[in-house]
Amino acid sequence: MTLPTALFDYDLPAHLIAQTPAARRDASRLLVVDRASRTIAHHHFSDLPQFLRAGDTLFRNNAAVLPARLFAQRPTGGAVECFLTRPEPARGENVWWCLVRPGKKLPGGATFAHENNFTGEVLEKNAEGGALIRFTIPSGESVTALANRLGEVPLPPYITRDESELISKRAHDLERYQTVYANRDRQVAVAAPTAGLHFTPELLTQLSASGVTATDVTLHVGLGTFKPIMTETVEEHAIHRELYELPVATQRALFAPTGRRIAVGTTSVRTLEDFLSRHTSPLTNPFLAEADIFIYPPRTFRGVDALITNFHQPRSTLLCLVSAFLTPGSTDGIAWLKKIYAEAIAREYRFFSYGDAMLIV
Repeated sequence: MTLPTALFDYDLPAHLIAQTPAARRDASRLLVVDRASRTIAHHHFSDLPQFLRAGDTLFRNNAAVLPARLFAQRPTGGAVECFLTRPEPARGENVWWCLVRPGKKLPGGATFAHENNFTGEVLEKNAEGGALIRFTIPSGESVTALANRLGEVPLPPYITRDESELISKRAHDLERYQTVYANRDRQVAVAAPTAGLHFTPELLTQLSASGVTATDVTLHVGLGTFKPIMTETVEEHAIHRELYELPVATQRALFAPTGRRIAVGTTSVRTLEDFLSRHTSPLTNPFLAEADIFIYPPRTFRGVDALITNFHQPRSTLLCLVSAFLTPGSTDGIAWLKKIYAEAIAREYRFFSYGDAMLIV
């Protein structure tokens, strides 16, 4: 059986694409789906504690977002946008794979610069459109430090900012396009694990006091998370790869749960399920690998009992994952998810990264 990609399409009014986050993180809305009773209920994220219980464990992605979008100029004066995607330490210090615009005007050997802050040289380009860039930074700081000083927040393409807003809203986006539990020493993501954006320190304290524990994974969220499925069938799509790290404590919690294993976001699901496809018991050391798992109906799940997630784009791999989680082992979740999304649209939920959340139990 093959799955036509059109099954994962839906129409979304443009005004429901959230351009800014809720005034308070946990003031976002929460649509609760009970798979056993096939019911849905409407709440706010601050109500989450009433749906969790002592012994439950939150598996959350603690990757921090790097302000990865740098701007510069070519020697001719033309504008350049350089988007950092991942370092390439094997090629030397301060060498990164990037996306550059305008790509056609930046062949191998081309250079660009930002005043006295840095110079970039294109070493090579790959078939996927990436450019390997060597940065020369007079101050001696790292590329990561440079990005934190000069870079813009890598907001997804459906969140629009004009040039003046990039400056005026930079501090706000730097704070809000980041989870409160992000490990700032692990700025390895170019997109936020957005299901975690709704948590506040106070909410985490409340959950801990009620006996809900939290443990971390680190998945290096890449731009592939925004890549729509362009093939006619889901099975033909080449899934993107993302590096992940799983500490020993998290592995143990995964194999010996005291309650439900609740994944905060699809990135956490991807991490846990990829690890469990390789191992049947915890290791004695942290595990590092590239997730290449593609989850779509009628897949079953080895290590996730409940899921907190945002509302995802049409024809996305994330929509496929959520459809599979609604009815593991069946394709019925595809039609059910469409009904749930139709209800969310009718009730004016806010969609995508800065939007509202859904809990599936």
